[in-house]
Amino acid sequence: MIRTAFAAAALLPAVAASAQNQQEALDARYERALAAGYKALMLCSAIANAERNGAIRTPESVAAWELVGIQSPQAAVIGDLPHTILRNVSGQIAEVQVRWAEGMPARVAVHDGPDNGCAIRPLGAPERSLPSEPAQTVPATAAQEPSADSGKSRGRIRRPVDDRGRKVIVLAARALDHTRTETYGKGARTTALVVRSFHPDGSRDFNATFYADGFSEATPLRTWSVAKSIAATLVGAAVQRGEADVNASAGLGLSAADPRRDITVDHLLRMASGRYSDTPGNRTDPLYFGGATVAEVALDWPLVAAPGSTFRYANNDTLAAVAAIKGTFEAHPPARFFAELGMKGTVAETDWQGDYILSSQVWATAEDLAKLGQLYLEDGVWNNKRILPEGWVKYVTTPSGPQPPTGTFGYGAGFWLLNREEGVPPDTFAAIGNRGQYVVIVPSRKVVIVRRGEDPAGSGFDIAAFTRDVLAALEE
Repeated sequence: MIRTAFAAAALLPAVAASAQNQQEALDARYERALAAGYKALMLCSAIANAERNGAIRTPESVAAWELVGIQSPQAAVIGDLPHTILRNVSGQIAEVQVRWAEGMPARVAVHDGPDNGCAIRPLGAPERSLPSEPAQTVPATAAQEPSADSGKSRGRIRRPVDDRGRKVIVLAARALDHTRTETYGKGARTTALVVRSFHPDGSRDFNATFYADGFSEATPLRTWSVAKSIAATLVGAAVQRGEADVNASAGLGLSAADPRRDITVDHLLRMASGRYSDTPGNRTDPLYFGGATVAEVALDWPLVAAPGSTFRYANNDTLAAVAAIKGTFEAHPPARFFAELGMKGTVAETDWQGDYILSSQVWATAEDLAKLGQLYLEDGVWNNKRILPEGWVKYVTTPSGPQPPTGTFGYGAGFWLLNREEGVPPDTFAAIGNRGQYVVIVPSRKVVIVRRGEDPAGSGFDIAAFTRDVLAALEE
């Protein structure tokens, strides 16, 4: 008996090592599958949404911009995974397949139609046989760096170029040229800039647009977490129609006795649900690139703090807020809202079961996002019609919930607050997304600034400094 016990104890380190090796191999396989899903969805969405809006994106362009500088560990393998683009009889993208492992089907992103963009299918989903472009392995390579004057050559100022225009041209050239020391962030890669100011009567005073080579005002890009502010706006539109109440329960939990029923839509918009999330920022890779659904991954997390007591930035909170108004989308889908604002290049994508992923997966042009900002400058009125409730701007910009424990930005309801930045008006607020997506709204100056980018992980664009410089340039 003692001999047997000693033998079993001697085996324990070997068993633990074997289990660890097995886990590492399993993790590596899963990360490779996620990388394949990332590539399939980015290729499908970037190309299909651009073609829908009359723009052109190629696999080489997507590889040079969207598929470099991404998070680890997917970054190490994504360029080596071969893809195939399948088109239907009309020549439109039907799906993108990316091969990742022997014995498993390719990862598949399916184009669900012009108003729905693309959706990633779950791991193991079967492939289809359709007319296809030749299978390609497009390595992710560094994007071509724009020259120092590319901002000028690709930019337009739609008014006589006065001193303000010349100053903005200089600032845009600095932001677009990634090789100069005057840039607004080491390694930052700007794809588009829009600067607009308005007269008090709402008429346009100044409008400047600038694009990096290969991009134009018709090119939609993924908004990443700017979509969270779009989600908050859709909630506001539902409130205006009398179909939602931010102070009502979001309906989480299994029954009325579930303590999660105390979580309101307001708590969710303020990132204050009190629910657990497993990573900082609540990375939702299984949903975004693994083919899981909103219902599977976003709604069932347990409470670890009282609702309204703790700030925890979480994709799942936005997804739960959107789920709370899901019933309104049958009559008022996001596409209808975008059409009303003239956001022609904007598409809200869904999971493969049809639920909107409005924490990240919206594609929009820089011009469209400027219109979103303008809606907020007008306190939710568009073409003399109230789209958002009166006072909605005050609601989304009031830091009435718990605040981020670090950093210089505050948080309202679905929007970040630039209320602590020297030289920036304290009423400034912004929609902010991964890889350098910014929609800055300055009500006191009637200014909207949109900056789009594909910044590498670990680098950033100093939006506060750029905002400060643009506002100074616009002063007469």
